[in-house]
Amino acid sequence: MNEEEESVDELFARLPEDGRRTLEQIRMGLPELRRMAAGDGGMRKVRAVLSEFTSEVRPRRPGDDEGPAQRTAVRPWVLLFVAALAGVVLTEVSTLVLHETALLVGAVCALGVLFAAFRTRESRGGLALRWITVAAYAVLVVAGSFGTQQWYLRLRGVEQPVTIVRPLHQWTHGTRETYCRVRLEDGSVHQVLGNRENCADRVGLGETAVVDPTGHYRPFLGTTSEIGGTAEAIAALGAAVVLILAPASAVALGRAPRTGQPSGERTGGRTA
Repeated sequence: MNEEEESVDELFARLPEDGRRTLEQIRMGLPELRRMAAGDGGMRKVRAVLSEFTSEVRPRRPGDDEGPAQRTAVRPWVLLFVAALAGVVLTEVSTLVLHETALLVGAVCALGVLFAAFRTRESRGGLALRWITVAAYAVLVVAGSFGTQQWYLRLRGVEQPVTIVRPLHQWTHGTRETYCRVRLEDGSVHQVLGNRENCADRVGLGETAVVDPTGHYRPFLGTTSEIGGTAEAIAALGAAVVLILAPASAVALGRAPRTGQPSGERTGGRTA
């Protein structure tokens, strides 16, 4: 063994165990370093490579990130937030056409949210924050599917007299359901929002309804003050706050140094 090979051996031996193992995994172990050192300017190249792995590292502990080394602390959480936000927006927009069944759109978008969630880090509270974010998304989708129409009518709806007409009867899960319908001032007939009661004995009677001026949402049989949706609105507001704070907290926790851990600590040859 010549002097140059001995120097490579000594440098490699001084590396922390994690550093040596990482070099071997990326096919830069001792044999490869020896071959590199044998070339022109080889020792300079070897020292440059090994300098990236000379810092003392903390042994991996349960809960540390086990994902790909190239994964940053920020990008996966940003992707999760964007996926969740897009799913919520698409669900809300879908209520214009699908009404309550816009929940199905949110369910389909949930696949993308889950995919993004599984790419986030599990260390430093990331596992808990991942599922808190997913739960917030679920609450927003459910509340939005069933509450958007009510919220819109409370803000933009206009009260007007309507006439109750013959209701619709449909079989649902073996039960005959009755859906009230009303005739508006313009002569159009619409199924009402959130009313599944027997209207057969009130056909022809006049009532007050809250009507969407744009015609997208069903009219609400009753006055503006009688429209519900308050509980759904509170739940949606809380979920929206959580949807913002959970990924932001995960990023902050992931970037903060551990107690007793110096800034710039290296794990597996990369800065944590």
